[in-house]
Amino acid sequence: MKRTPMTMRGAEALRAELKKLKSESRPNVIKAIAEARGHGDLSENAEYHAAREQQGFIEGRINEIEAKLGSAEIIDPTKLTNNGRVVFGAVVELDDQDDAHHRVVYQIVGEDEADIRAGRISITSPIARALVGKSEGDVVDVTAPGGIRSYEIVTVKFE
Repeated sequence: MKRTPMTMRGAEALRAELKKLKSESRPNVIKAIAEARGHGDLSENAEYHAAREQQGFIEGRINEIEAKLGSAEIIDPTKLTNNGRVVFGAVVELDDQDDAHHRVVYQIVGEDEADIRAGRISITSPIARALVGKSEGDVVDVTAPGGIRSYEIVTVKFE
């Protein structure tokens, strides 16, 4: 089975979502289905069909999360050795060579954890793929939608 890298934070977020789905969402939709059944003819009961559809979504998401957690390789970035090289979990400060030396900071995380507004980019993103294996001081070229961008790796940290 292929292992998928995930940070501790990402795994905890998935566990919290799974717990909520199982302890709140699933019982609520089962109750809604029971109430809708009480309204009579199921063939024309929109509430029943909507509740069944919601149940399918919830069960699908539960299965998806359980599969992701089952194949996860959970990595704690704080326990990684900092040798200045970019690896999964690293927090990387970049100097954008094309934008008057504008600085950006990204953490390289798993696909489910990515949130560009929070500064977390997926390990499968073009910028992360370009950064992995490089070191502080290296300049990397990244093919972005707007063309090729150059970044200098200023610092690599593990938080």
